Amino acid sequence: MTFVLPPLPFAADALEPYVSARTLEFHHGKHHRAYVDKANELIAGTPLEMAAPEAVVRRARADGDEKLFNQAAQAWNHDFLWRSLSPDGGGAPGGALKAALDRDLGGMEAFTAAFTEAATGHFGSGWAWLVSERGALKLFAAHDANNPLVCDGQVPLLVLDLWEHAYYLDYQNARPKYVAAFLESLINWDFAAANYDA
Repeated sequence: MTFVLPPLPFAADALEPYVSARTLEFHHGKHHRAYVDKANELIAGTPLEMAAPEAVVRRARADGDEKLFNQAAQAWNHDFLWRSLSPDGGGAPGGALKAALDRDLGGMEAFTAAFTEAATGHFGSGWAWLVSERGALKLFAAHDANNPLVCDGQVPLLVLDLWEHAYYLDYQNARPKYVAAFLESLINWDFAAANYDA
């Protein structure tokens, strides 16, 4: 199968108290699994059955197949999300990513403010992305399953899930507290830096 449910890159309780093991039980074990299963069901017996997940996402968007796009992109987005989180997260990036963040987004304080505004100001379900677009860092919030794979010239660096299932058990309707916890304690700058350097 093209899509697989990866194991979490940390123990189920490793993100507590910011994200509970119970949230991850549902988010990873049920929501993510459902996207993987449905995406595989939709591509079974088609030429996309053995394609890379990124290729499936791009082809579904190019073909206007929103049903497949939504399932495949959500499966891919969640895989990327788990690696954007770390129990040893927070702080600030170093090296080339820090230099780019200073140059393009005005440094850590400005980045934090802009990311918070994008994530908390986004109406409805979606994702808050940090991307490199032809070498320049940009932030954007995307609706539903949308992601940088279908945006010309964008390379995803890290993401935060803004769907309510990602935070409601822990924060109820207080999305700003969830976003703050990500930025202060969970953001995986090492993963973002590796994506930027690749």
